[in-house]
Amino acid sequence: MAPRANWKGFLRLSLVTCPVALYPATSESEKVSFNQLNRKTGHRIKYAKVDADTGEEVANEDIVKGYKVDDDTFIEVTREELENAALESTRTIEIDEFVDRSEIDPRYLIRPYYLCPDGKVGHDAFAVIRETIREMNKVAIGRVVLTNREHIVALEPMDKGLMGTLLRYPYEVRSAAEYFDEIQDVKVTKEMLDLARHIVNQKSGHFEPDRFEDQYETALIDLINKKRAGKPITAKERPRGDNVVDLMDALRKSIGGEKAVKNGKAARRPRKAASGQKEMLMPITGKKPAKEAAAKKPAAKPQRKSA
Repeated sequence: MAPRANWKGFLRLSLVTCPVALYPATSESEKVSFNQLNRKTGHRIKYAKVDADTGEEVANEDIVKGYKVDDDTFIEVTREELENAALESTRTIEIDEFVDRSEIDPRYLIRPYYLCPDGKVGHDAFAVIRETIREMNKVAIGRVVLTNREHIVALEPMDKGLMGTLLRYPYEVRSAAEYFDEIQDVKVTKEMLDLARHIVNQKSGHFEPDRFEDQYETALIDLINKKRAGKPITAKERPRGDNVVDLMDALRKSIGGEKAVKNGKAARRPRKAASGQKEMLMPITGKKPAKEAAAKKPAAKPQRKSA
């Protein structure tokens, strides 16, 4: 089932308009997540919204937004006032200009979305806009309002749809000068560069996302499964970073190490990333799966297991 759209409205190029929906292109819902528990009881921690002065809990309908002027003064802003101040980009992505992809600084990229026609109408107009961008080999720049904030969005063709990438504003990007100014000017010799290039050539390949495994996620799942099975948890030895005394020697040894790997047994190919934590968090051997057990047993009070 496709995820729910984050935004619905219209895509407009001059007088050409079509209804569209914006969907998140990425997801972190499959990652292991934790709840906070009371160490003494094992119960979940509940967060309440309370008045900072009275300490009393406040109902959601009584909460309004406020802009802090100073420590004791806030300007209250209601939802109706915010809606009245809404920009046209709240409901419409207006394409303002077209630029070359290479002109967009990677620091301005935030996150990707999928843009699709919304409903059965407007597919023709959507296709015209998509193919125009594709034929011109450009990126369309527009604006869209998400979570009550206007964002710049870069649109480019992807298969039958469009990929929209949210962009930062200049004031959100820090200058590199304050970080890079203190980096020393070091002269790199030709011999060092030749050795480094040789290492790069030995390691060169193609970007294949399926080859990468989230090793920390795998370690978390292994930890949880061991605790469920009552197995002991032992700390793994952490690698120690030795100081490099001779850079040339380190480069030569690196080349020797790469040659040994290629001439000897082939390097182990990383496991394909798991499709999700639910498939990896398997029931413990000899016990019934969680769903089956839940169907036959009434809900029990939460229990804790320690390492």
